[in-house]
Amino acid sequence: MILVLAIILSASSAAQAQVNEVKVVGQMRDVMWKGELQGKIYLDTIANKNALYGFGPVEYLSGEILVIDGKAYKSVVVGDTAMRVEETYNIKAPFFGYANIARWKEQSLPDSVETIAQLEQYLDRMTKGAKRPFLFRLSGTVKSAAIHIVNLPKGATVSSPDEAHRGQQNYKVTNATSDIIGFFSTTHKAIFTHHDTFLHMHLITADRAKMGHVDELLFEKGSMKLYLPAE
Repeated sequence: MILVLAIILSASSAAQAQVNEVKVVGQMRDVMWKGELQGKIYLDTIANKNALYGFGPVEYLSGEILVIDGKAYKSVVVGDTAMRVEETYNIKAPFFGYANIARWKEQSLPDSVETIAQLEQYLDRMTKGAKRPFLFRLSGTVKSAAIHIVNLPKGATVSSPDEAHRGQQNYKVTNATSDIIGFFSTTHKAIFTHHDTFLHMHLITADRAKMGHVDELLFEKGSMKLYLPAE
């Protein structure tokens, strides 16, 4: 009986670990330096969309993607101050990170964590013994944020990060209830994070009207909840 229970618990633990496992398709550096802009994953082919989370750019750097709570969103540039966000799995990405996370551990984000740099340090300190890479979630009021949507001109080729960001449109988010899905890893620089950070994050407002890649963040003290995958 004890042996059977141990086997069941071991199997359950293994299944949970697999559920939280982050999968990365494609590499950022292949897009930025080699110009591999074509889609390497079609989101609708992801078999298990239950509790699915993930993000990346749209193929040919024509928009941004965020999957949250099993729903996929695509944002594209409409103008200097406007964007269009639609819910759809009919998207391809040249690189994409995702995981199925059924259970989260909730905690309040400390008031001392107000910026991206402080968040990176806090996550690194708090998860030294945790499995990496991992996805995390932030929910609450964002005091201010700078987000962007890639918008490469059609037919353009890319051989450097500067060329990859041609046409990029920047947007501001102020005092908005938002959700942020992030990726943390110390070993994925140029693969799924930029060369100077362990983080990659996409933000979507609660009304689902704005969504994009996060460049700057300032949190409203006492309002943010941090969610880490439950082991």
